[in-house]
Amino acid sequence: MNGTEIYENKNVAFSTFIKSAYKNFEIDYPKFFKMDRLSKLAFLAADVLLNHQRTFPEKEENIAIVLSNRASSLDTDRKHQTSIQNQENYFPSPAVFVYTLPNICIGEISIRHKLYSENSFFIFDDFNPSHLLDYSNNLLHSDKAKKVLCGWVEFDNNQYEAFLYLVAKEGATIHSIKEINRLYKTHGRFKTRIKREDH
Repeated sequence: MNGTEIYENKNVAFSTFIKSAYKNFEIDYPKFFKMDRLSKLAFLAADVLLNHQRTFPEKEENIAIVLSNRASSLDTDRKHQTSIQNQENYFPSPAVFVYTLPNICIGEISIRHKLYSENSFFIFDDFNPSHLLDYSNNLLHSDKAKKVLCGWVEFDNNQYEAFLYLVAKEGATIHSIKEINRLYKTHGRFKTRIKREDH
């Protein structure tokens, strides 16, 4: 958080890592355990950041969400495909199918924190700071949101990373492509650790 490591659990499977992080941050949200892996990753990263920023669900703050990744919801899509490809053992799970869109993770964050502002999930070949900058600035300057939760949340083939930050019209850090890249490259990415940046 802001360049300081707040949790670390090296060399463990994602399921072990995410459960131990959930317990470490004392999150009380039973629905978490029903989410797919992308949603768990996005939800946990957002929860830590928004709680650090003292955003509380009862205030219903006007915070938009703009997330992106490369793999979309492929991790869950593969699981769903496995459940339907064998006609003799055809058993699709509604609990899996519901997560076959990447923006469902935004819905989980929004429900938890009562965020009813605009939200979007974009797919790019690589991390795209210029899009995060332009889209969030447009939301802020058109008064569609007072703050924007931005970032990159990726889960594919057991490789995962999350980088989130919160931006407003005014803050201590300049919101620029250079700064977003700096944060992403130096603090924001993790494999088996959580580090977050915010403005």
